[in-house]
Formats: sequence, C-alpha cells, structure tokens
Amino acid sequence: MKINVIAVGRLKEKFFVDAVNEYAKRLGAYCDFSVTEVAAAPPAKSPAEQSTEEGENLLRKARGFVVALDGRGKTLSSPEFAATISAECTKGVSEFSFLIGGSHGLCDRVRERADMVLSFGKMTFPHQLFRIMLCEQIYRALTINAGTPYHK
Repeated sequence: MKINVIAVGRLKEKFFVDAVNEYAKRLGAYCDFSVTEVAAAPPAKSPAEQSTEEGENLLRKARGFVVALDGRGKTLSSPEFAATISAECTKGVSEFSFLIGGSHGLCDRVRERADMVLSFGKMTFPHQLFRIMLCEQIYRALTINAGTPYHK
C-alpha cells in the first residue's frame, strides 16, 4: 500500500519536521509513505483565488483514493478510520492521497473530486500541527489494522 500526504506549504520548525519524520519512519513498516509539499499561492491573490490555485496543485499530485481534510467533512473515530482504510484496500485500493489545504482551506473542486472528505472536528488547528496529527492517525489506523498494541 502507498500513502501520500500532500500539503500546502512547508514545515519550517525543526521539531515539526522531526515529528513528521518519526511517523514516516514508523509508517515504513506498514506502507510506502510519502509527504509532498506544494507551494502556497501568492498572497497578492484573493483568498478564493489562492485556495483554487493551491487546490489545483494538490489535485495534480493526488493518486488513488483521495481524502480531502476539511472541517465540513465526516468525523470518524480512530477505529472507524482504520476500518475505512481496510475496507478500501479490500475493494482493491492500493494507494491513498490525503490532501491538506492552505490557510484559506480547500476549494470546492478538491472536495468534489475527493473520494472522501474527512474532518478532525470543529476546532481549527495550525497547518503544521495538523500534518503531524494526520500522520499519527494514519499510523494509528495501520497499527489497528495490523493488530498491534499501539492503539489502546
């Protein structure tokens, strides 16, 4: 299985980079994992133009089963998230792309193209921290599916 996290913007602080790298290392035991960063749109554009440009950049990189991370999406528990990944794999899906938008969120086109729109709740999280949270939840889901004791 291949899992791609595709996010707008770069992680700047070393501790965020280190955290993502730690989960990438752990995930290597379960899948072919990658993180791809796409450039944020220039701030001279309107918020709608920025999210549209960033959304198109995200979609160009997306492969397989596409999950858009958006506050308007479906909320799942960790076991439900694991079950969703497992069910899609059973249907023959071998690649997943998780899309994280920029500061203005995802444009309608990304949500419409996505096979699933997923929310981590109604709270707003910093994009850098959210990337780590997503990596952790992917790791948790794969350990649940593998039957390892990480998830308690």
